[in-house]
Amino acid sequence: MKNSIQGIQSNRNLFHPFIGFCFLLLSQIIQAKDFSIVTVADGLDHPWSIAFLPNNDMLVTERVGNLRIIREGKLLQQKISGLPELFVRGQGGLMDVILDPDYVNNKTLYLSYSSGSRNDNTLKVIRAKLVDMSLQQTKVILTIIAGRDTPHHYGARMVFLKDGTLLVTSGDGFNYREQAQNLKSMFGKILRINSDGSIPQDNPFVGRKDVLPEIYSYGHRNPQAILLSADGKIWQHEHGPKGGDELNLIKPGLNYGWPAITYGVDYSGAIISPYHKAKGMQQPVTYWVPSIAPSGMTEYQGDIFPQWKGNLFVAALAERSVRRLILKAGKVTKQEIMLKELNQRIRDIRTGPDGYLYVLTDSDSGSVLRLQPVKE
Repeated sequence: MKNSIQGIQSNRNLFHPFIGFCFLLLSQIIQAKDFSIVTVADGLDHPWSIAFLPNNDMLVTERVGNLRIIREGKLLQQKISGLPELFVRGQGGLMDVILDPDYVNNKTLYLSYSSGSRNDNTLKVIRAKLVDMSLQQTKVILTIIAGRDTPHHYGARMVFLKDGTLLVTSGDGFNYREQAQNLKSMFGKILRINSDGSIPQDNPFVGRKDVLPEIYSYGHRNPQAILLSADGKIWQHEHGPKGGDELNLIKPGLNYGWPAITYGVDYSGAIISPYHKAKGMQQPVTYWVPSIAPSGMTEYQGDIFPQWKGNLFVAALAERSVRRLILKAGKVTKQEIMLKELNQRIRDIRTGPDGYLYVLTDSDSGSVLRLQPVKE
């Protein structure tokens, strides 16, 4: 879109309320000229992640503990069996799903989920083969060491790198934020493993007795998206506390600061840290105050919307929107707020193999939506 809706909204208080309303209405009309929104499937219970199978089926996780299939535009009533026992409470449950890079040949997928009990739960990752409507040959390949008594801040997003290794984001467990700086803890980290759960020997801290060898980067709060861009960059975003959500460019072995540095404050308004910057700690590429609660992200590289090629799209829960980020030389030069008219918490956004954008709305009657060009 040519207009920056963010700029309109940030200056809206300078105008008469009616004029401000007209600007907002205009922004929605402009959006409607760029794309239309089609409901692919609805009636999903807190859909969390989506993956696209080679036969054009879509896999969707429901946080409440179901793995569903959308086939030819219809949500199948039969659910995929063979899931492990889950701990479903708060933000916990069934979360991310991704396919093995060689899925066409091995039918293997990966799921992240919370497991355990109210007083002792943790994040796990399994790999399994999808055979008809059943998961088979299931194996736990990662368990976050040390449980928590909070059902929050799991992270739980995954992405494969070009070398076939798997990155998994792990949140700080909400009440354990100091552990994000502890290199003997898996809380508040991005972890890198092989697809069978073994540890890559070129991980940045392999060989150090004082550091867990799975750690790829640290100092994270609640990383809710991670992706590998077309040019090989690793982009990640994470929730701040009250403000201070971050978009980061991830590099191995680096410290991203939480909770020693932050642009947010605690939910009570209390200061978590007086510092925004510190030596040896990375700055975000951009950050959001107030919080938008980012959750899910895609880099658009399709042909359906050529004007969006190379843009990052960030799903936002609290802002009930999608943010389109325009990048230049690794920096965010412009942001645009989209889909506000839906008034829906957006849990995830992905680029489909067909070049359309797919959005998951977060509710007990959630939907899979498709963004597609308006027909001439």
